Amino acid sequence: MQNVKIVVVGIGSASFGPKTLGDIFGRPQLNGSEVWLVDINPEPLGFMQQLAARLNEEWACGMQLHTTTKLAEALPGSDFVICMLEANRHQLWQQDLMIPHKYGVMQVLGENGGPGGLAHTLRTAPLVLEVARLMDVHCPRAWLFNYTNPVPRICRAVEKYADTRIVGFCHGVAMTLRTAAQILDMEPAAIDMKAAGLNHFHWVLDIRSLADGTDLYDELRRREPEFEPGKRQLWRDLFRRLGHMPFTSDDHIGEYLAFMHVREFESWKKYGHDHWLLHWDGKETWHEDAWGHVHGLIGGEESIEPLRQGSGERAIDTLLAIRDNLNTRELALNIPNTGCITNLPEGCIVEVPATVGNFGVDGLNVGNLPTAIAGWCNTQVHVAELAVDAAITGDRGIALQSLLADPVINDIDVAEKILDDYLALNAEWLPHFSPA
Repeated sequence: MQNVKIVVVGIGSASFGPKTLGDIFGRPQLNGSEVWLVDINPEPLGFMQQLAARLNEEWACGMQLHTTTKLAEALPGSDFVICMLEANRHQLWQQDLMIPHKYGVMQVLGENGGPGGLAHTLRTAPLVLEVARLMDVHCPRAWLFNYTNPVPRICRAVEKYADTRIVGFCHGVAMTLRTAAQILDMEPAAIDMKAAGLNHFHWVLDIRSLADGTDLYDELRRREPEFEPGKRQLWRDLFRRLGHMPFTSDDHIGEYLAFMHVREFESWKKYGHDHWLLHWDGKETWHEDAWGHVHGLIGGEESIEPLRQGSGERAIDTLLAIRDNLNTRELALNIPNTGCITNLPEGCIVEVPATVGNFGVDGLNVGNLPTAIAGWCNTQVHVAELAVDAAITGDRGIALQSLLADPVINDIDVAEKILDDYLALNAEWLPHFSPA
C-alpha cells in the first residue's frame, strides 16, 4: 500500500486533537506514512506532538512525525489535509449564543444556524479559505477534509473561492442510524439507511433491511411512539408531522427553525432539566478537564487504548477509499450538489450518501426532497450563501442580508444591533470587514 502525507491543521484542540490522532495512528493501513501536525499556538502543538510520539512508538506505526506552526512548511507534497481550525472556540461561541438573547432573539445553540451561525461563519470561513489557497499553491492535487463548523458554509466558501477539492465530515448520520436501530430493535449494521439534506438538517428518505430489502419505514413510524414512552423530543414531533425522520439531535435542528426554541424551552422545563440549548451550560472547567485528560495520556497515567476506537468521523475511511480505490459507500458526506438533490440549488453543499474511490467522491442522486423539507433546506442554503459571501468579502451589508433572510430573525432593527455587537466582538478576526 502506498504511503501518504497527511497534514492536520488546528491539531491543538483538547477535544478533537487526541481523537484525530487516534484515527490516524490507530490504522495499520497508514503505517509508515508521513504526518505533519500544525497549529499556530506552540504550546498545545507541543503537547499533541508528545501524544502522537507515544502512539507512534507504542502502536509501532513507523510514522514520520513532524510539527510546525507554519502551514506553508507542511503542505508541499501533501496528499490529504485535515482541517479543524477554530478561533477561540468556546469563549466566542458563548457570546455568539448569548448576544441575540439580549435582544429577545432566543436562538438555539448558536453554532451553525441562526445569528450565531453567521458569527461563526464570519470568523472561521476566512481561516479555512486561507488553508485552501495555500494548498492551491503548494499541493494542488491534495484533498481538504473539513471538520470545522459550520461545515456546509465552510465547504461552500472553499468551493466558491478556491480550487481545492474539499469534503466535509460529520458523525450526525451515524447518530440517526443508531436511534432508528434502537426503535426497530435491530443492529445498525443490519439496516440500509439513506438520508439526505443539509448537515445537521438531514432527513431519512429510505430505510430497509440489508438482509432482504424489506422496507422498514412503516414499522419505524409505528414503533416510534413506543420508544422511550413519555419523552417528548423535537425531532420526534417533526417525524410525526412530516412523516420523515430527521437528524435526531434537537439542538442542531433547533438552530434552523424559528419556532423551535419555544417548544424546546417548554419541553425542557416540563422534564426539569437545565435548558442548555438556550443558555450556556456553565461548564467553566471543561477546558481544564480536557487538557488534564491529554496530559494523562501523554504521561501514561491514562490508557491510550480507548483512542483506537476512533472519533466516529469518517475522514480516514474516506482517505483509504481514495488511496486504495475501495469504491466504498459512505452514509453521508458533505459535498457540492451536482444533481444529488434535484430541488436544491446546484453547487450548494449537501449531505448525501456517496461512493468513494480513486475517482474521488460520487454523491448518490436521491431526487427531490419532500416539498416542506425542501422549503426549509432551500431557505438555509440561501442564508448560508449570503453568510459565506459576507465572510469572504467583508461586506457588512451582505452580513445584514444574511441575518434578515434567517427565519430566526423577525426585526430589522434588532438584526442591526446583533450584527453590530458581533462585529465588535469579533473585530480581531475580521480585519477585512467594511465599517458600518
